[in-house]
Amino acid sequence: MTDAQTSWFDTTVTALSDPQNQRVWSIIVSLFGDLAQRDGDQIGGSALTRIITPMGIKPEAIRVALHRLRKDGWIDSTRSGRASVHFLTPMGRSQSAAVTPRIYAPTTLAPEDWHLLIAQDGQGGALDALLQQPNYVAVNRSTVLGHGPLPRERDQFLVVDHPDLSVPDWLRQRLFPEDLKLACARLDSTLSGVKPPETSRVSDALDPTQIATLRTLIVHRWRRVVLRHPDLPPRFHPNDWTGEHCRQRVASLLQHLPRPRLSPNGELTAADDP
Repeated sequence: MTDAQTSWFDTTVTALSDPQNQRVWSIIVSLFGDLAQRDGDQIGGSALTRIITPMGIKPEAIRVALHRLRKDGWIDSTRSGRASVHFLTPMGRSQSAAVTPRIYAPTTLAPEDWHLLIAQDGQGGALDALLQQPNYVAVNRSTVLGHGPLPRERDQFLVVDHPDLSVPDWLRQRLFPEDLKLACARLDSTLSGVKPPETSRVSDALDPTQIATLRTLIVHRWRRVVLRHPDLPPRFHPNDWTGEHCRQRVASLLQHLPRPRLSPNGELTAADDP
């Protein structure tokens, strides 16, 4: 790898890193969801460290995050010879698989069967259980917007179930608050400046670990935007929402950074040639 390629990698990692919100356990969730989601996939401890430390994260922080994820039932670990390997639990694989289509789809996969559930004043807590589900988003303290089948226990709610719900501007602004729009716009701007190395194949310029580092950062930043609420149809988007541009940039960059393969001992190898 040339000095110019090393400089490009370091500069790109710095641009993609988000030091204000760099929760190590969340980065590891993004990493495993991207690289090791299948049953039997595992990543060696040394490979995991080589992927994450270029982000400015110390090995000690990685160990603490892995301990938390094991305690929460996301990750499990075992020994392979003298080394440790880590892998998603069935729950971790299930949770990762549930959001994979939304993270990697090149266009929004937004349903159209939306409904409103409105609770009595002061009884908004009755909606809390619904807000734990990925198909609901809060409108205010007593109203949620959701899609799919209506909940069975809905007698206490006013239900507005109509395919042509009116979407006023105030609702668009509430569903896409300023902090979300700003995070998306910043990521979109950052990704617009990320140009893969000028070679016939990325693998000629970057090794599998470096590709994994870049993929993890892209997926992590995008996941924190796209999973803030259910995928909403374009008619719900405010005019200054950059999410669709950002989605296309994410898809294009991940295509140019092909996912490395995992060897049986948890090391990374180059992706198969297309």
